[in-house]
Amino acid sequence: MEVQAFALSGLLLFTPKRHGDDRGVFAEVFREEVFQAHVPGMRLVQDNHSVSVLKGTIRGLHFQKPPRAQGKLVRVVRGSILDVAVDARSGSPTFGQHVAVTLSAENWQQLWIPAGFLHGFCSLSDGAEVLYKVSDTYSAAHDAAVLWNDPALGIHWPVHEDAAIVSEKDRKAPLFRDMGEVFA
Repeated sequence: MEVQAFALSGLLLFTPKRHGDDRGVFAEVFREEVFQAHVPGMRLVQDNHSVSVLKGTIRGLHFQKPPRAQGKLVRVVRGSILDVAVDARSGSPTFGQHVAVTLSAENWQQLWIPAGFLHGFCSLSDGAEVLYKVSDTYSAAHDAAVLWNDPALGIHWPVHEDAAIVSEKDRKAPLFRDMGEVFA
């Protein structure tokens, strides 16, 4: 498994080695000891599965507040997405910066997004299916969001905001500057 780090500390891109022949492809997509070697002490406790029916669907920017903050290991099993992680750690030198990565069923890559980051994605294809492992279970009391198209974040989404398919919750989320110091 190849692992790539980013300038935003903690973000990692895992690319599994694929083995193919005339029958198809096999890959080991998760092995705990490999993950632990790069993210020591992190337990992944829940699997989530998301389906975006139409291209241009945006989900995010989501996070869970401490003490129920979640790290996420995100991969796509059908179609493709633009996956975005925004550094929301107030003491970080990259606070407010983001990384955007195309994850697809074709490239098999997985993005590790540690707690302290906002997470969102835009489906680049109809029927995009996203699987992600998280480090804590869902907690409605700690669930929060930041406005997906906040101009201060400078995210270049692959869909015009008038054409984006966005939930009411995400459309009404607060601006990044109004979230306060959630992650010290």
